[in-house]
Amino acid sequence: MTADFLSRERAEWFTGWRGARRDVLAGMVGTFALIPEVIAFSFVAGVDPEVGLFASFIIGLVIALAGGRPAMISGAAGSVALVAAALVASHGLQYLLAATVLTGLIQIAFGLLRLDVLMRFVSRSVRTGFVNALAILIFSAQVPQMLGVTWHTYALIAAGLAIIYLLPRLTTAIPSPLICILLLTGFTMVVPMPVLTVADLGRLPDSLPSFLIPEVPFSLETLGIIAPYALAMAMVGLLESMMTASVVDDLTETTSSKARECTGLGLANLAAGMFGGIAGCGMIGQTVGNVRFGGHGRLSTLTAGAFLLVLMVLLRPWVAQVPVAALVAIMIMVSVETFSWASLRDMVRHPKVSSMVMLATVAVTVFTHNLAAGVAVGVMLSGVFFAFKVMRLMNVRSEYDAATDTRTYRVTGQVFFASAEMLADSFDLRDAARRIRIDLTAAHLWDITAVGALEGVVTRLRRHGAEVEVIGLNAASAVLVDRLGPQIQTR
Repeated sequence: MTADFLSRERAEWFTGWRGARRDVLAGMVGTFALIPEVIAFSFVAGVDPEVGLFASFIIGLVIALAGGRPAMISGAAGSVALVAAALVASHGLQYLLAATVLTGLIQIAFGLLRLDVLMRFVSRSVRTGFVNALAILIFSAQVPQMLGVTWHTYALIAAGLAIIYLLPRLTTAIPSPLICILLLTGFTMVVPMPVLTVADLGRLPDSLPSFLIPEVPFSLETLGIIAPYALAMAMVGLLESMMTASVVDDLTETTSSKARECTGLGLANLAAGMFGGIAGCGMIGQTVGNVRFGGHGRLSTLTAGAFLLVLMVLLRPWVAQVPVAALVAIMIMVSVETFSWASLRDMVRHPKVSSMVMLATVAVTVFTHNLAAGVAVGVMLSGVFFAFKVMRLMNVRSEYDAATDTRTYRVTGQVFFASAEMLADSFDLRDAARRIRIDLTAAHLWDITAVGALEGVVTRLRRHGAEVEVIGLNAASAVLVDRLGPQIQTR
């Protein structure tokens, strides 16, 4: 271990007394926000709530030690649960546990190979769309808890929001969401009323998770069954975790190791599968809440995981009495804080294509409830718009020298698959000039499509009796032409 690594670890763990207190309290609030969503996602996946809760506990502990982004909370997430649901329905829980183990191994390999660099293809517009879509999904997930209920629920939600937003004006020593949970829970225990509690969401575990090996046949047939699901869960989990880490980077104005986060997530999911849990990833709602409540170090992540176990086992009777309305109030606040309200103003100032990418990412994510699908569409549109913009920068000008009967075509810009056809269409293949010179000094050939277009132009001009000469190729373009365009004679 290098001195820099040890110094960084010390800074990420030991943030002073005040920093440690903020981390612990923020992690505790994050745990309360974690429970209802994990239980809900467990139902989505078709497994018992304890499977998701055990996974979140294990993932939280491991990611705190091995992850690359301090203050990030990871657990059983909805995007992974959607992928897992089909496997559980067709083959049962044990195959899901085996797929979770394989998911972890894939993610470890992803991190060790440093494939996190693929995140560089995600534009800022896509990240903004991702955040806005998530804020909408967080809010929409609370709507079912507000339908078909009595006025008591709405009163508690309003009281909870008042506590959350007004208490910080008096003191910030303890996060206001934690006070919200304590006060509303105490009030509903003293004054019974017809409202849902955490106990109504599902059975909470009453024992510690234990080590196990998935009870599946160790065969190629089993591998063939779980591999597609494991790969899908690994990619979705990595994508959501990388996006969440990037959001925290922006919020805290710090950097993080994305490769280490990939490897750490893989180790966490490997451990989760071996302790009876479902695969998980970074949970942006809880993570943003953790940061907003003051959590900035690894201690907040560790607290969220450890406190979850305490709540599940030691404080189970009290946790069961927490009104869902208190948790709804917290998640409404998180959704409001998560949404990038500045992006609405920026839609007027930013280029239209950037706004289109952001809106498309939001629309697809909200419509499919799949964060990976939204980001994939956003990245694809960003690539298409960028290629279109670069394509339009390519230009071909022609000059004719009557003294030598030579026409010179001067090509400028980037020639690749999107602009290759424009290059070919810029030449008069029936040019009567005896000599044709193609000057590529200010151009660059990028791919086989560009070389093929140039080779087609040269071949057809020669077929019409012209002497064709290609000049000005830079070194990289010349290597590409020598390898892929043998019919082109260059100088």
